[in-house]
Amino acid sequence: MGKLDDKIAIVTGGTSGIGKSIVEHFLLEGAHVICVGRDKSKISDLLEMSEYSDRLDFFAADIGTAEGIESLKSGVEKKYAKLDILVNCAGIWHTHRLESITYNEFELMFKTNTASVIFMTQAFMPSLQKTNGNIINVSSIGGLEKHIAGRSQYLYAATKAAVIQFSQLCALNYADAVRVNCICPGPTDTPIYLNKDFSWVKEQIPMGRLGQSTDVAKVAVFLSSQDASYITGSIITVDGGASLK
Repeated sequence: MGKLDDKIAIVTGGTSGIGKSIVEHFLLEGAHVICVGRDKSKISDLLEMSEYSDRLDFFAADIGTAEGIESLKSGVEKKYAKLDILVNCAGIWHTHRLESITYNEFELMFKTNTASVIFMTQAFMPSLQKTNGNIINVSSIGGLEKHIAGRSQYLYAATKAAVIQFSQLCALNYADAVRVNCICPGPTDTPIYLNKDFSWVKEQIPMGRLGQSTDVAKVAVFLSSQDASYITGSIITVDGGASLK
């Protein structure tokens, strides 16, 4: 028996990195997962596994746009009678010097990392209220008020700080029906680290290693389950102690 048996979950950014690991762990715990992304081929390994074939769906949608979210909402509501869990994990990581920031890059970062969280929550909150469901927003330790990491993360840190504040406001305003929590990963071994030397990052982490996507996914399972039924408005770091420095 899994911790998420019979639960219906949406996971955005579910085709790679932390998002894909959350999809996998939700499936292992018995959930039916709606994976939202742009490239179905990236989860072909999961779609081809017989034990998951009837519990994993893929929806292609650009959730950085109103049209993309409306299309996703319409498709989900036509196919499913309920929704229990929303995981807002889609995001991008770009760094810039202050003098190189452009309006186009500003719009891209906030549209992808922040607007998608706000408007996905707006779209699916009524469904989650009906099931006493829960929302998990994936932010970053870069968005924490008392942690400044990476001197060129102006836009990224700003988008993730906004997600944290948004999460807590939703937790407060919807506490009677929907739990809303926020996970803040630290440096995590995902595709953004490919072909780049980030060995120096380990020196900044008290536990001495990069995080793994599964470290975050296991926390997402806990927060989505009944084990966390009295937890809302929490900002949980999964960072090997990096934010303590």
